[in-house]
Amino acid sequence: MKKIVILLLCLLMTGCSAVRIDTNSVDNIIGVILSKENNLYNRIGKGYKYYIPKGVTYIDTNELNDKLYSNGIYYYLYIDTVGYFYKTNISYTEDGSAYYSKNLKYASTGYLDIKKDNEKYHITFVYNYSKIEALVDEENINEVILNASYILSTVKFNDNIVGLSLNEEYLANTEEVYSLFESKKTAEHFLQYIDEESEK
Repeated sequence: MKKIVILLLCLLMTGCSAVRIDTNSVDNIIGVILSKENNLYNRIGKGYKYYIPKGVTYIDTNELNDKLYSNGIYYYLYIDTVGYFYKTNISYTEDGSAYYSKNLKYASTGYLDIKKDNEKYHITFVYNYSKIEALVDEENINEVILNASYILSTVKFNDNIVGLSLNEEYLANTEEVYSLFESKKTAEHFLQYIDEESEK
């Protein structure tokens, strides 16, 4: 009996809590995820790192553009190291005619813009000096917003690497010609030495 009481007290004192996200509302998804500090990461790039949620697969990187994939949908992630380095302000005007359009102000700033494009929906999600774009069917919007929220909220920059990558003097290449097969001594000197020896 004593062991059960101690076990129950330990469980109550640890303060573990699970947060269930109502994924039926875009506002709720971004509100819950972006309002929390999240230090997870499982993907590292040149001067940045971020977390890819379970079910999303990393495909490829081209400079600061990462291509991700989940359930038949491609996510195109752009990391804005220049904007981060110079702390550029993001300006966005909400569009009342869009499917969804909202400025975001949580730990960082950004916006979420969803517009109908023929039979698909074009998602542009900018947050934390990063942007995700995807073209999806209407029934996949909430899933993509959920994954994109986790990815964008976890982007962290390495100030030293970002600074070095933008420093032109540090990255400037200086060329020097090396000739591996040229002799440092000329044959004349060698022949002169042999001539001098043979004269003796």
